[in-house]
Parts: sequence; structure tokens; C-alpha cells
Amino acid sequence: MNNKRNSLFAKIKRTLFSILPVSQKRKGECVDCGECCKLFNVCPFLKYKSDNKSYCAIYKIRPLNCRKYPRTASEFVTSDTCGYKFKL
Repeated sequence: MNNKRNSLFAKIKRTLFSILPVSQKRKGECVDCGECCKLFNVCPFLKYKSDNKSYCAIYKIRPLNCRKYPRTASEFVTSDTCGYKFKL
């Protein structure tokens, strides 16, 4: 994982830009890997089921940066495990 793309500054930037729309090039769906919930620090609302699938304890009211991650290809830090991909 690129440390520059996973820094505190990068997290703040993702949060601020989360008001913008998600790229139309994003395809796929969440596979409950939970890696986006560990960016920069582990989210306190990240929980695990008995089958080790992750889930969000506040899913219905989660912040925009969580709802929209990955919003753009440049913000996409968890491409190894994430179910989302970006079409060229």
C-alpha cells in the first residue's frame, strides 16, 4: 500500500472531497474485506462476524467518505482486496 496515498493528509483529502460524485468509471461492489476501514487508522465501527467477514456497526449512518470509497481511481488504495475496480 502506498504510504503517501494512505497518510493522514490523504484521509483528510478523501473526507473533504467525499461531497463530490463517485467516478462513473467505478465498477463492482463491496466484498466486505474491511480494508477501507483500516486506512490510516482502524475505524472503531469495524466489526467482524464469526466467518471473519467484516461489517460496519453504523452502516446506515456511515459518513460520506465511507459510503463513496473509492470515489476515484487516484483515491483507490485498497485495490488488492476491494471488489471495486476502475475502467480505463
